[in-house]
Amino acid sequence: MKIAVCIKRVPDMESRFKIAANGVSIDETGLKFDISDFDAYAVEVALQINEKAGSGETTVICLGPDVVQETIRKALSMGADKGVQLKADSVPADSLAIAKALAAELKDGGYELILFGKHSLDAMTGGAGTMVAELLGLPCLTAASKLEISGSKAVARRELEGAAEMLEFPLPAVVTIDEGIARPRYPSLKGIMAAKKKPLEVKGAQLGEVRVIVEKMELPAERPPGRIIGTGPDAVPELVRLLQTEAKVL
Repeated sequence: MKIAVCIKRVPDMESRFKIAANGVSIDETGLKFDISDFDAYAVEVALQINEKAGSGETTVICLGPDVVQETIRKALSMGADKGVQLKADSVPADSLAIAKALAAELKDGGYELILFGKHSLDAMTGGAGTMVAELLGLPCLTAASKLEISGSKAVARRELEGAAEMLEFPLPAVVTIDEGIARPRYPSLKGIMAAKKKPLEVKGAQLGEVRVIVEKMELPAERPPGRIIGTGPDAVPELVRLLQTEAKVL
């Protein structure tokens, strides 16, 4: 099966972030970057589908400046066959502009399945996959926790509040992948070496009009330190009073 997986380079969310001097982006100095977790699940799903079928081709696509090539190479070292960088000076905050660039690349690729992570860990808008599906006129299934391919159809499981649903849809289609569906494999030494020889094509990104712009970025205020007001039942009245007068949550 010919599968495309759209991935994103994101910073490690455990990092301590600083605002850059321009006030509208994070300072990347010293930050570690990797494939967004949900996108890594999507790469693993694509690899497992083609391994089960015994044939197929997995292409990973990433938008951004040249530093995203490292992210693409990691996906290639996991087992993806080809990489495409849609080159842009930066990744805009506008999901529709991103979706238009991805759709322009995907529309003539002949892909039977297009995978995204449910959302990226930095922006968490979850919009690019559904927008690409709309632009390409393809069915879209979001937040799949299980995906089975059978001929020209697919069946996906989606988790609901206290329940789950099973959905069948025709291919080609766009699917966004939720956690729990697959544990991404670690690249082996052989995979890392092989990734250096796999094709990575660089193309100019055909971004749509950017209409969503970050005007200011701020870190959340530091939380005040906690304090112990007492122990046992005798502390309850004072705790309630503070929750009413200071925290104002009661």
